[in-house]
Amino acid sequence: MDKLDREQIEEIIPHRDPFLLLDEVTELLPGERVVATRKVRSDEYYFQGHFPGRPIMPGVLQVEALAQAGAVAALSLPENRGKLVLFAGIDAARFKRLVVPGDTLTLKVEMTRMRGKIGKAQASAHVDGELACRATLTFAIAEREE
Repeated sequence: MDKLDREQIEEIIPHRDPFLLLDEVTELLPGERVVATRKVRSDEYYFQGHFPGRPIMPGVLQVEALAQAGAVAALSLPENRGKLVLFAGIDAARFKRLVVPGDTLTLKVEMTRMRGKIGKAQASAHVDGELACRATLTFAIAEREE
C-alpha cells in the first residue's frame, strides 16, 4: 500500500480541520490494521487553554486520534465506504507520557474483533518509540445521514 496523505484520508473518513488529527497513514490493511502519524504543532487550537505556558496535548485527543486511525482501517473496507465509525466504548485507557508541541505521534490500531456493525480494537500511540497512551476501543459502524 502506498502512503495516504490528508486528502486521501479525507476521502475515507469525514473528519475535517480543526478536528482531523491524522497527517498521514503509513500502513494500512483494510479492516485489520493501520499505522498513522500526527505531528503535534505549537499552533494547535487546544494549546491556547491546555495549558498556557505549558502546552500538553489532552489525553482525550490522543484517544480521538487513535479512533480516527481505526476509522480509516474500518472504512477502507468496500462494504463500509461512505459510513461513519462511532465510539461505543473506551476501556483500559492509560497515559504514559506527556505529548507536547514538536512531538510526532505514531498511532497504531489493530482490529481484534468485528461482529456485525460492532468491533473492538487495541490502540497505542508512541512518541519516538516511547508509549504515550494505549486503550481498547469499541466502535460501531453507522450510516451517514446527509
